[in-house]
Amino acid sequence: MSLSNISGLILLFMVLIGCQQPEPAPAPTSNPGFSTAMELLNSQPDSAFYYFNEVATQSTDSLEIASALNYMAIIQHNAGDYFGSIETLLAALGYLKEETEDKKPYYQAVYNLLGSNNLTLDNFIDAILYYQLTLELTTDANFKNIARNNLAVAYQKQGDYAKAIDLLTAIQSDTTSNPSNRARIQSNLARTRWLQNNSFNPLPDFWAALHIRSKEKDQWGLNASYSHLADYYSANQPDSALYYASNMYAVASGLNSVDDELEALQKLIPLAAPADSKRYVGEYMRLSDSLQTARNAARNQFALVRYEAAKSKAENLELLTANAEKELLLFRQQLIGGSLVLALLGLIFFVINRQRKKKAQLELQYQQSLRDQQLKTSQKVHDVVANGLYRIMTTIEYKEELDKNELLDSIEELYEKSRDISYESPDTQPAAASYHQSINDLLKGFASETTRVVIVGNEPEYWENLHPAAKQNLEQVLQELMINMRKHSKASLVVVKFEKDHQTLKIKYTDDGIGFPEASKFGNGLKNTENRILQLNGRISFGQHQPTGLTIEIHLPFAPVYDK
Repeated sequence: MSLSNISGLILLFMVLIGCQQPEPAPAPTSNPGFSTAMELLNSQPDSAFYYFNEVATQSTDSLEIASALNYMAIIQHNAGDYFGSIETLLAALGYLKEETEDKKPYYQAVYNLLGSNNLTLDNFIDAILYYQLTLELTTDANFKNIARNNLAVAYQKQGDYAKAIDLLTAIQSDTTSNPSNRARIQSNLARTRWLQNNSFNPLPDFWAALHIRSKEKDQWGLNASYSHLADYYSANQPDSALYYASNMYAVASGLNSVDDELEALQKLIPLAAPADSKRYVGEYMRLSDSLQTARNAARNQFALVRYEAAKSKAENLELLTANAEKELLLFRQQLIGGSLVLALLGLIFFVINRQRKKKAQLELQYQQSLRDQQLKTSQKVHDVVANGLYRIMTTIEYKEELDKNELLDSIEELYEKSRDISYESPDTQPAAASYHQSINDLLKGFASETTRVVIVGNEPEYWENLHPAAKQNLEQVLQELMINMRKHSKASLVVVKFEKDHQTLKIKYTDDGIGFPEASKFGNGLKNTENRILQLNGRISFGQHQPTGLTIEIHLPFAPVYDK
């Protein structure tokens, strides 16, 4: 690949992850698969990923392989597969090995995208490290300003406003020739100064940037300006904040940027009237669910493409090995006769059969792992997104007076949990002294004008010896029971009673609702509830008392084995 083509490649990598959304520059190569992938990069990224992966697995040119892996990482980043993108970039570094002059553009691309992935995942220390490595290798003034802006954003999100201000101030004098860049730096600098000192007035700079972006028809820039203005006005002028949040939502919808639509809905929900707020909650739920489904599908598809390519490569290697063994067999047959030929044939059969069994076992393990991951993701989506949103909607529906700050905190917490649902993050377990209050708040949250909730027992000492994992799962179980009550039971009185002895915690739930209809089947929620109890070495029973009503009993050991 020529140096001019490398420059085109780096222009694509450096700018794609800046604040703008440019057209990608072509990077021609003698490899026809690479050229096909470049043609499909914008219109059919999934197909482009397939052809780039073919180049990465079949080429013998290390720089060509690193380039293909870089483009695959960009496609994964844009699809929301940030961990997969990081893994692909680290593989690309393995093909670069030495930081020679001709490889600098490749290192710049890899480090900058590693910084962007880590910034999106809130790994600020790693993001800052990779942006600094990018700056050390960058000599082009335009690329350097982009890297400085990215580094400044990382410092801002980390809370190191002084360093962010120094970087943005240094860039500001170099952006006079580009109105869109000037507006971006001016807006980011004003926002950082305001975050550092809330007495600073950023409005003149915000409006100046908004004017430039409107004139330049910079839709991505307008999206950022409306976000900054909505945040500034949210504390003191909610009507103005509502206006700019609505504008941000309209622009983000036009750009088809689901992440920005979700951010705009987060701002709109606490600002809008109750009827509109409920509608925005529903739209947030729909978008969040569809985004998570699409990203999970993309991750599975990328993994499947790479798996099939690796399997095909293994089969080709097996075929080459078989051909070589046949030639060796013929040579030895001429030298030592038929008896040795039979022995070699037996050995070859054993090796090939063993390889086939091993390959079949790997494929079964992969399929099982994929099914387990899909089941785990489905359960987390149900627990975190569906149940969480139902609780928020219940609060909006039945509380006469809404605390918008409290509602905003709940929505923001749910947004962060749904963003991180694709990977496991450590949960902070509540102390026993506060856990009983969390249970009280959870159960009382489902009370309304037509439904009374009574709690019996639930003393702080009940929870002292219960395993932390059991506490987390029990809270999900109780939430599922109360949601099921709200949706189906038509109960006017619900009683939840807690009892304990030296080894067992007993929870008895009763209501005066319609109970379980005959021949009824458990939905996903109650199936998950039963599975959670069984995983904790506990037991749960469902009963119906006459003439109406439902009784549910849960028995849990205080130190359950939790390794399933």
